[in-house]
Amino acid sequence: MTGTAESDGSPYVFALEQNYPNPFNPSTQIPFSVQGSGLVSLKVYDVLGREVRTLVNQNLQPGRYEVTFDAAELAGGVYLYRLQAGGLIQTRRLLLLR
Repeated sequence: MTGTAESDGSPYVFALEQNYPNPFNPSTQIPFSVQGSGLVSLKVYDVLGREVRTLVNQNLQPGRYEVTFDAAELAGGVYLYRLQAGGLIQTRRLLLLR
């Protein structure tokens, strides 16, 4: 996971951005931002709601981050990724091609 510190003095907002590339095979980048310090969770689920991977589960400082999701061992199809920080939650969809 890579992260950047606040550089221009403006506050970060809670945001889960679209992964790129999308569709992807076998890996993709997932950028996100958190606005406050605390426990942050980023998980990937299949369309049946089963968790297939935990990408982030740690305390982070406010900032913008990017994590790589390597899905080499997963079947092709639609997956959901969910960012949770405090009481805020955001979910997006990604497509793994095989």
